[in-house]
Amino acid sequence: MGAIVGNILMGLAQVLDMVLWLYMWAIIIHALLSFVRPDPYNAIVRFLNQITDPVLLWLRRRIPTTFGGLDFSPLIVILAINFLQWALVKNLRHLALKFGATF
Repeated sequence: MGAIVGNILMGLAQVLDMVLWLYMWAIIIHALLSFVRPDPYNAIVRFLNQITDPVLLWLRRRIPTTFGGLDFSPLIVILAINFLQWALVKNLRHLALKFGATF
């Protein structure tokens, strides 16, 4: 029974790590596209805006993120994602190994 729980936790850690990694890349691409002013009706640009704007706008409303004309909210979100990967994903993997997860 312990190995089953461990494997479930390991799978959860892997999926969470992948989702955080993909979201980090979405934030990076969104930030890079902001420098070139892409067509706002492009399906890819709209998708990126739909998945990144809620987090970025939430952060911008809570703390000042613009300094010298540059918006640092993507950098803050990337740092938060890295923190979650270190704190949450690593601890889930460690807990999974304690439960006897197998690879």
